[in-house]
Amino acid sequence: MTIETIKVWCTVEEAVAKFGVERAKLLGWVEDGLVRSEEEKGKVVRLNMDDVELKVEEMTGL
Repeated sequence: MTIETIKVWCTVEEAVAKFGVERAKLLGWVEDGLVRSEEEKGKVVRLNMDDVELKVEEMTGL
């Protein structure tokens, strides 16, 4: 039996590539409290992929 690791967090760059959303918009969602993030030294370094996906679905209606 193997356990799959489900990736829940990604870098901002990974989110841009995966979801096609501009970096500035992603960071705006973080500022607005719509997407959870992890910071290091005051900079956003990771985003919660579930939050980003929900926001993209909301925007596109998909």
